[in-house]
Amino acid sequence: MTKNGLLLVNLGSPVSPSNKDVKAYLKEFLSDQNVVTLPKWFWQPILRGIILPTRTWRSATFYQHMWTKAGSPLTAYTEIMQQKVQHDLPDWDVQYAMNYGQPRIVDVLREMKDHGDSQIVVLPLFPNYTQSTHDTIIEKVHSTGIKTHIIKNFYDEPKYQQILAKQIDEAYPKKDYDAVIFSYHGIPMSMVKKGDPYKGECEATTAGVMKYLTKVPQSKVKTVFQSKFGPMPWLKPYLKNYLMELAAMGKRNVLLVTPSFVEDCLETIEENNVQNYQTFKASGGIVFDAVKPMNASNDFCHFLADISVKQLRGGQTNESGTHA
Repeated sequence: MTKNGLLLVNLGSPVSPSNKDVKAYLKEFLSDQNVVTLPKWFWQPILRGIILPTRTWRSATFYQHMWTKAGSPLTAYTEIMQQKVQHDLPDWDVQYAMNYGQPRIVDVLREMKDHGDSQIVVLPLFPNYTQSTHDTIIEKVHSTGIKTHIIKNFYDEPKYQQILAKQIDEAYPKKDYDAVIFSYHGIPMSMVKKGDPYKGECEATTAGVMKYLTKVPQSKVKTVFQSKFGPMPWLKPYLKNYLMELAAMGKRNVLLVTPSFVEDCLETIEENNVQNYQTFKASGGIVFDAVKPMNASNDFCHFLADISVKQLRGGQTNESGTHA
């Protein structure tokens, strides 16, 4: 009996927070030329000789701090999403895979095909498209030769924007915030200059969510970028710099929103709640609160199920099997 299939794809996580497993994960992730576009002959000696020896222990410390009984929060929430979406789509085969680490995209897709899944939707769990998150997923999907419908983004879906707006409206009245910061994961400016649509999609996300906000003054909203890596310029303004600017201007109470991250992960738990929190406090800030990611909420899982069904009703695969 044939059935429809849905493959939820997330970034991935180390198998454990040990130095060995974190190093293996970082090596795979940072060797991806869609993430670091420098030539291999130039980058690999730097990665193996400098980056991995110095970054592994620090990243492992962060993972150890945030690790739970269920493992990495990113993996744990992805598993819950898969289970809830499967409940919403009882006649579908809903699975998940990771771009880096286990379970692997190619392996899971082939298993789904072998189990009789006829039409398969691939849904990367990133609202905004960019080369560094999506292109490797698409390449791995195409390598299987299995025709799929790939949902490249969902930032402009009204339901997604409404869910995010509702979370912000619920959090905002709790304190007297001076600013509401929409912080997106950054990418190198070189990618933007080559035509990557990510910057525009992030700005459109903020604008779209603002249409549904009922309690937040638009004058308090600002779009920034975080998680810069390496010496080259990335999308600005940088979150850390903006936090210091706000504190210097006497704006000491901020509410942070992170639309790029649909579940808690290293960037929300360690980078924001520890490092950026400390930067803001040291600069004179007082209140640093964050709107929790969607974290497999019922509303978000219903939304994932709905857009997958809609994709098959209205989407057509092209020769490469990708729905634009």
